[in-house]
Amino acid sequence: MTQLVLPLGTRSAFGREDFIVAPGNERAVAFIDSFAEWPVPAAALVGPPASGKSHLAAVWAGRVGAKTIEAASLDADIPAGALVVENVAQGVPEAPLFALLERGTPLLLTSQVQPADWPRKFSLALPDLVSRSRALLAFDLWAPDDALLMGLAVKLFADRQLQVPESVISHMIASLERSPGAIRDFVARADAVALAEKKPINLGLIKGLLADTGAR
Repeated sequence: MTQLVLPLGTRSAFGREDFIVAPGNERAVAFIDSFAEWPVPAAALVGPPASGKSHLAAVWAGRVGAKTIEAASLDADIPAGALVVENVAQGVPEAPLFALLERGTPLLLTSQVQPADWPRKFSLALPDLVSRSRALLAFDLWAPDDALLMGLAVKLFADRQLQVPESVISHMIASLERSPGAIRDFVARADAVALAEKKPINLGLIKGLLADTGAR
């Protein structure tokens, strides 16, 4: 069976039904699903690029009517109401972040680093923010099991309107670095090559790309 490749563009599916639940993220998903019963107003989602932090944050934002902003753009003019703050990282404006944590309105943050490690990793200087970071409730979104890797790859291809045989995806996963970022980048490259060469995404194309990247 071959897959007809058409230049239809990419549409990431960010509905709750599109989120892939696996052992490595099920606690985070359950917490987002139970927002009405949260014991605290603020929490963080933690994981590497492409692990689903933004997807799950978008699900939560849609449910509670939250606005979304980048952590790097935080300033004294903080939007009212529920808020998603994406990509807390080195250089985050400390005073606005502390003010957000203090005001007690619904808040969901995303980061590649556990909040307990923010003071050390990001060299936080504000003592009160150091204390709040260490106490912040956080949930991991990644543990690289085969079921989640497979589900992620299938979703990424589906976002590009592509149906790729399971045997082809299994070979791809077995050969790539076991990280969501690596899978995301490889799917994008496979799609681009298939379009450029007007070929289906089959085992031959995947093997050729893996050989080019030096994957095992």
